[in-house]
Amino acid sequence: MTVIGLIRHGVTDWNYEYRLQGHADIPLNDEGRRQAELLSKRMKNEDWDLIYSSDLSRALETAETIGRIKHIEVKTDQRLREMNCGLIEGTTEQDRVNKWGYGWSRLDLGVESNEEIMARGIECLTDISERHPNKKILIVSHGVLIGLTLKKLVPYIDTEEHLRNTSVTIINKNKDPFSWDCKLYNCVKHLNVEHDMQEFIVK
Repeated sequence: MTVIGLIRHGVTDWNYEYRLQGHADIPLNDEGRRQAELLSKRMKNEDWDLIYSSDLSRALETAETIGRIKHIEVKTDQRLREMNCGLIEGTTEQDRVNKWGYGWSRLDLGVESNEEIMARGIECLTDISERHPNKKILIVSHGVLIGLTLKKLVPYIDTEEHLRNTSVTIINKNKDPFSWDCKLYNCVKHLNVEHDMQEFIVK
C-alpha cells in the first residue's frame, strides 16, 4: 500500500495580508520557518521514504527543512504549484473590488479553474504513487491544490475545514488505482501554541 502525506507549506507575509499568492514565489516568513522546524521535528520520528515538493520557495523551503532532518533529498514537480491566479495574483479582496467591482469573480481574469487544478493534482499524485509503489511519500504543496485534489480523491470526508499552514493529511492508495482512504486530516499537533492545536482523524 502506498501512503502519501500531504503538507501545506509554512506561513508567509502574503498569508497574513490575505493576498492571493498563486504562482508568485513568496518566501516563508520567520513564523513560517518556525512552523517548518516544528514540523521537521515531528517528522524525525515518523517513517517516510521520499519527499516531493512544489518548486515554489515557500513549499520547497518547508520540504527541505524536513529533508535535512530526515536525510532525504527533495524532488520537485511544477504540477504541485498553487493555483494560477492570473490577473488577481498578489491582490486582496479589497484590491479586487476597487479594480473590477463587486462582480470581479464573474470576470475572465485568467484564473485557473477548479477543474484544471484538480486534474493536475490528481495526475501528479497518481504518477508519484505509481512510480513508488508501497512507499511512504511526503508531498509539500499549497492549500488550494491540496484541498481540491482531496475533494476528488476522498469525496466522502468533509474537506471544508481550512487547511492550516504545515498541516499534515495522510491518504492511502488502495489496490484499486482510483480508490483512496484518508486516515488523518489537517493535523497540526506539532505546533506548540495551544490554540493552534487541531487534529481531525477520519474513522
